[in-house]
Amino acid sequence: MDRPLDKRLVDDICIANGLRNAHELGVASIRQLVSVVSNIERETGERYIRMEQGVPGLDAEQIGVEAECEALRRGVGAKYPLITGIDPLNKAARRFIKAFVDIDIPEECIVPTVGSMQGAFATILTLSQLRKQRDTVLFIDPCFPVQKAQCRVLGVRVEAFDVVEYRGEKLEAKLEEHLSSGRISGIIFSNPNNPSWMCLTEQELEIIGRMATKYDCIAVEDLAYLNMDFREDRSRPFEPPYQPTVGRYTENCVHLLSSSKIFSYAGQRGAVVAINPGVAKRCFDDIGVRYGNDGEFRRNFIYSIVYVLSAGVTHSVQYAMAAMFDAACEGRLDFVGHTREYARRAARVKEIMQRNGFHVVYDNDCGREVSDGFFFTFGYKDMTSEQLINKLIYYGVSAIALGSTGSAREGLRGCVSNLTEDQYDEFDRRLQLFSRDY
Repeated sequence: MDRPLDKRLVDDICIANGLRNAHELGVASIRQLVSVVSNIERETGERYIRMEQGVPGLDAEQIGVEAECEALRRGVGAKYPLITGIDPLNKAARRFIKAFVDIDIPEECIVPTVGSMQGAFATILTLSQLRKQRDTVLFIDPCFPVQKAQCRVLGVRVEAFDVVEYRGEKLEAKLEEHLSSGRISGIIFSNPNNPSWMCLTEQELEIIGRMATKYDCIAVEDLAYLNMDFREDRSRPFEPPYQPTVGRYTENCVHLLSSSKIFSYAGQRGAVVAINPGVAKRCFDDIGVRYGNDGEFRRNFIYSIVYVLSAGVTHSVQYAMAAMFDAACEGRLDFVGHTREYARRAARVKEIMQRNGFHVVYDNDCGREVSDGFFFTFGYKDMTSEQLINKLIYYGVSAIALGSTGSAREGLRGCVSNLTEDQYDEFDRRLQLFSRDY
């Protein structure tokens, strides 16, 4: 590319995708932006530097592929899976969680879901029905925008704050401010964080756990990027260092684990929700009245909520997940080593961007440099998030606005997963062109 794309063409494509023009890209959904960029590529023949969608950029783990194919050959495709999960998966997931997170979750408290998207949806829905007076979910922002969209679909009230100004011991007072209302049913956060890639410390997780216990709300820990803080090596099963978790500090917690990023198995939509037994076996009167039972969390999560959403997770996918969990526990599958490729790509992308006048928005992680990994955040001079994406779109570069993630800072979230070796030089040229113009 030696000049920006034609403005009229880009604007027309934005309008065709439900936006008034390119100036509305800052508020577009991720999927809407994906559609816009794909249409521009098709019309212009220009290949974008695509950083808008968090999709794996590595091959699916072959151990899972082979296990799934074998399961299909055995005929499982003709049979409904157990809604509670097949026995091999529940056993393997329990073992995997112990091997890499070092917490104990009983097999009966592990529930397969159709990706963590469904796991989060089902969890939020369950939280909203446990107690009538608890009508609000608290997000520790920045966050994955779709989880807030799920709250909108469900009619669940949301509170949120950007954690960047409340790191360390400051987090306690901020949580107290929100939780003391008595309206919060759950606290949702990701670690490593999507989009900032900041990682909550043991001190911060202890605070979240203690406050969840004090105010009797449930911490929902999204571990989509399990052990991808590459500043230390967490690749050895059953050996420290382990993935930090709120599960060491409270029984009031639920964990979301997905095969999408850790095993690059996104297309098959497999995940598990691991419910602490202190929550799983607890009974809540209001949800019991709604469904005519004793109100047990686990029973209602599975049979009242997950069942009506999908009637189970694809049978063969459960065998694939079980095989990958087992292989990781036995040291036959180094998923941490494989995903470390994202750190290499992020380091290279950041160097190119900073050389061309861009800066990392979330660069400090409690006094340490933020880890290189799947996502990173970037800004340019004093441009707002909307201004930056509205201009970069004409230079063949796509990312999402941080405003959509609940961030209090200006900039964009970039995903490095799908950048290929042949794109770095072109990326550099486009940013040189951009910085020349702005």
